[in-house]
Amino acid sequence: MKRKLFLALLSMATVFGASGVLPGPAFAQRADKDYLSSVEAEKIRDAETTNDRIKLFLTFAEDRLTKFQYELDHPSSNKHGEMLNYLMNSYIGCVDDAADLIQLGLEKQDNIRQGIDLLATKTKDFLEILRKYASSGPEMETYKDNLDDAVEGTEDALREAEKARKKAAPPPIRRKN
Repeated sequence: MKRKLFLALLSMATVFGASGVLPGPAFAQRADKDYLSSVEAEKIRDAETTNDRIKLFLTFAEDRLTKFQYELDHPSSNKHGEMLNYLMNSYIGCVDDAADLIQLGLEKQDNIRQGIDLLATKTKDFLEILRKYASSGPEMETYKDNLDDAVEGTEDALREAEKARKKAAPPPIRRKN
């Protein structure tokens, strides 16, 4: 009898936990990046090659910069500062992920020369825009920290692309017979 009582108490303790409350439903962890929409995350998952994923991340980064510029030109009436910071954080997340894919592609010895060239080209363009805002952007105090992080992250991605150009395997040479 004591054993049954002990097992019943043990099972109740397991179910109710230390708080004495039934636990809520268990949710699977969200695999998506919080700065990507579900449609964008689906596109990334569906991309067949590393080059395609890099291109998508850079497209999303460019989209975030365009939205950032629009938000500065046409401020929303509510949560304007939060939107500017969110867009800048989203931008740098996309650029960081593209640079991470370059490293992953090199480790897997994928043919990612196209992605490397695209990252190098786009980050140079992005840096011009970011530096323009860093020198004379409106409402600078609102997003300065995130802008500084974005400039630093973009410079890092550019350096990674330049290093990757040296490490990437050269394209195959076709021999004429």
